[in-house]
Amino acid sequence: MRKTIKRQIATIFIGLVIAILFISLLINGQYLGKYYIANKQAKLIDVYKELNTAAENGSLTAEDTIERLNEKVEVGNLSFVVMPKEAGASGLTATPNVQKEKELMTQLAGYLLGINQQNGELLEKSDNYEIHSSKDAKNGEEYLEMWGVLADGSHFILRSPLESIRQSVSLSNRFLTYIMLVIVLLSSVFVWFFSKRIADPIMELAELSQRMANLDFDAKYVSGGKNEIGILGESFNTMSEKLEHTISELKNANYELQKDIEKKEKIDNMRTEFIGNVSHELKTPIALIQGYAEGLKEGVNDDPESREFYCDVIMDEANKMNQMVKNLLTLNQMEFGNEEIDFARFDIAELVRGVIESADILIRQKEVSVRFGQTEPVYVWADEFKAEQVVRNYFTNALNHADGPKVVDIRIEPVEEKGTVRVSVFNTGAPIPEEDIDRIWDKFYKVDKARTREYGGNGIGLSIVKAIMDAFQCDYGVKNYDNGVMFWFELQAR
Repeated sequence: MRKTIKRQIATIFIGLVIAILFISLLINGQYLGKYYIANKQAKLIDVYKELNTAAENGSLTAEDTIERLNEKVEVGNLSFVVMPKEAGASGLTATPNVQKEKELMTQLAGYLLGINQQNGELLEKSDNYEIHSSKDAKNGEEYLEMWGVLADGSHFILRSPLESIRQSVSLSNRFLTYIMLVIVLLSSVFVWFFSKRIADPIMELAELSQRMANLDFDAKYVSGGKNEIGILGESFNTMSEKLEHTISELKNANYELQKDIEKKEKIDNMRTEFIGNVSHELKTPIALIQGYAEGLKEGVNDDPESREFYCDVIMDEANKMNQMVKNLLTLNQMEFGNEEIDFARFDIAELVRGVIESADILIRQKEVSVRFGQTEPVYVWADEFKAEQVVRNYFTNALNHADGPKVVDIRIEPVEEKGTVRVSVFNTGAPIPEEDIDRIWDKFYKVDKARTREYGGNGIGLSIVKAIMDAFQCDYGVKNYDNGVMFWFELQAR
């Protein structure tokens, strides 16, 4: 960054200081001498007025007059000579030595004779006096001289050397130059420091705005201060917090919207799949009911046994459709969270024994050997009614798919590391094909459609198990063995 604010501020202020000091030095060199000469002229005129007043009063030689004049002469670095009008009268002098007095008398005589006027420059002239700047021909020194006549007719000359003025101006200019260098150096340091104090917060704000543009809301203005930059920094912090809050709300709203869209898509897909599956599942029983009902109406078989068979088929298919509708309603309530879960502590071993006893007729029909050796109570936490649905679905599937030795083995085992109890239902028979393992929990999916149709299954039971276990937030699954299949689920024991 070649043209930083810090560098620009430093350049402007240092340049301004240098310009002011340079102009001061120029003015000092150009006009200080003239100011000193003007000041000397004023002092000469002041002494002249004192002399003129004393001449009017006739007190030129009075002690108090001489004392006042000596004081002014000493302070102003002046010398003068007063030549009385009358010959033989005593004059008045104020010179450092006799030699200077003689020089002044000679210079005054020259002015009176009109000789010295051409040797200098006339600065001021009145009726009673003239002021000249002159140069001594002998030693080359410059003087400021005033000569004229007093009120009593006496002539006078006042002189002040200009060499001291020139030295004072030169010394003043030299001193001012040194001061200027020191001031420029110090002002450069201070200007650089204060410009840094101004520029650094601005650069911090620039970096902060860049980080905010990249959605980094951890960036905060930390330099503080009560000036305008500090207030701007606080505004940046407030803006950052509000932007973060607003973007957070937008992200949440977007997330919720995305969830709603996904839910809607899922519902649409489920609706389409549901309609297709239900239509497919109802097609066969409706066709059977319609066919056998038409046969009864047309009197295909008039004997009582045939009519009874037809009625049994119709009732059996209607019962299957009724059961399927009930299962679908139960599954729908579970999947959409409309079914309330009533957690309670109960004996899962007692529940399993009840399911086995209620299926006694089906067990004898299937000629299956059921093994369940749990005699001690095992307490778990769950919804007892829904846990019974899971056990009943597993157990019914095991009875319907038992083959070979036709053994169903039910076990209850603790899982200590998880604080759960695992209930497993194993049946002998053919394992489930590996490509079907992940799909058996889907609605209406059947591994062996012919066998499922034979015992009245509709492929909803395991979907209900999945929905219930998801609501319990507990694990479940299936495992193949060489001689059969084991379904299992876990419930909290703590």
